[in-house]
Amino acid sequence: EFRRVLFRSSTFLFFFPISSSPKTFLLSNFCENMSDDEHHFEASESGASKTYPQSAGNIRKGGHIVIKNRPCKVVEVSTSKTGKHGHAKCHFVAIDIFTAKKLEDIVPSSHNCDVPHVNRVDYQLIDITEDGFVSLLTDSGGTKDDLKLPTDDGLTAQMRLGFDEGKDIVVSVMSSMGEEQICAVKEVGGGK
Repeated sequence: EFRRVLFRSSTFLFFFPISSSPKTFLLSNFCENMSDDEHHFEASESGASKTYPQSAGNIRKGGHIVIKNRPCKVVEVSTSKTGKHGHAKCHFVAIDIFTAKKLEDIVPSSHNCDVPHVNRVDYQLIDITEDGFVSLLTDSGGTKDDLKLPTDDGLTAQMRLGFDEGKDIVVSVMSSMGEEQICAVKEVGGGK
């Protein structure tokens, strides 16, 4: 037989044999079992959030917003007036910054939206590999070798042409929400 003793815990419900006191059983059996359990915690990158909250009414055209878990640049914002029983609503039309797909969302203007942290960094192009990866020179003198050629055929052609002619090519890499992609190409010097 077991006696039911409930401790103030939202995680566990404890049952103890009638023959032993709850305190003795807890110390002798439960704590030993708990110490045998291994706990695994996932590590995150730097602890920094990929987004920050901002009131929907304060997001403007040209700003950024997260729609359907994708970082987007806002191309159009329209605000409807308050209804009989509701809030004013903001209608956002935005373009995904990596795929260029058009996305839309409607949010009450007083509610918070997620806004992505978007960074843009320039690197000098060192090499283009046969499998479509690029090697870039960082400001610290190291190399960044984990980016593929852009999906935009015009940018890829401009990079390959300039590289083949021996020109100094600088690429802009946009990063947001754990993704990064080459978004612009500039020629900064003459050829060989």
